[in-house]
Amino acid sequence: MSLQSNPVVRDASVIPIPDNAALRFLPEGPSPLSVAGWLSWVAIQHGESSTRGSINLLDLKNATNQSFDLPGRPGFAFACATTQPDAMPTRFVAGVERSLGIFDTSDGSWKTFCEGIDADVENTIINDGVLWNDNLIFGTKDLEFENKKAGLYLYRVSDERLIRLRDDQICSNGKMIRTDQAGQTKLVDIDSPTKLIVQYDLDVENGSIGDPDTLIDLTDDPGVPDGAILTPDGNGVIVSIFRPDVADFGETRWYDLATGRLEGVWRTLGSPRNTCPALVPMGDSMRLVITTATEAMPPEDQRQCPNAGKLFVAETDFAVPSNWKAPIYAASRRSVSE
Repeated sequence: MSLQSNPVVRDASVIPIPDNAALRFLPEGPSPLSVAGWLSWVAIQHGESSTRGSINLLDLKNATNQSFDLPGRPGFAFACATTQPDAMPTRFVAGVERSLGIFDTSDGSWKTFCEGIDADVENTIINDGVLWNDNLIFGTKDLEFENKKAGLYLYRVSDERLIRLRDDQICSNGKMIRTDQAGQTKLVDIDSPTKLIVQYDLDVENGSIGDPDTLIDLTDDPGVPDGAILTPDGNGVIVSIFRPDVADFGETRWYDLATGRLEGVWRTLGSPRNTCPALVPMGDSMRLVITTATEAMPPEDQRQCPNAGKLFVAETDFAVPSNWKAPIYAASRRSVSE
């Protein structure tokens, strides 16, 4: 369900990052770090024909970025726990191509602990993911964006087991976990070509999900829902909209999950292909960081969209929750130990 409203509209400010065509092609997966003002993000691939990507570390206060090349194309990356709570992480759990592993920015090493994802189908790679109690829930995407063969997976930490939850997605994107008023754990999920934001009952112990329940229906929208996060209270979803056409601006939208009402819009001027949002604490409030892309954008369209592929930051009305913590992968079990 999706209702019309009079949303609060804000214009996001462009960050002068990335500063090269390779990193501007497909930035995604921004994730706040425990170090104040810092976040990580992934460049899924460094160009149309590239089979390599990178993990990037952005200092939001000083607008500087460090990039670390990976041995393949990443779908997501989350910082691993450090010995000091506020220390800069060097190790990241990541989904790269069809493997899960740990990448260390200090020496460029990559150690896999789960391989063979989507082993029974061809031409898919890992895409978006989310952490939940040290479990990984993630999807894959069909590289042709046509066939319902991509998987939705749970990597369960208790027994180090990979469980396939679905095998019929096309481009598995935004992933969020929330708890409803009855205490039931819910997986909010986006398979982008469907243009639906859906919700499943999630049972990690039994490795299963229930039937999908549509929360937001965007089938009549010119854009495609991509990455998404929950609002701090868990009652809303902030979703980036990937517009395939040339437009003066892109949109990242805030919808109320109970009513489908559009509550807010953050516009990215000169960049219509929004890919993912992240909320990052800056002082007492949360800033919204938005990644955008030039993927599949012809050169003439890029000239009309001068900020395409850049990162943006915007004000929000969200206070930093008292219990806020950056998403951290504990990395305490044998398969990812030092």
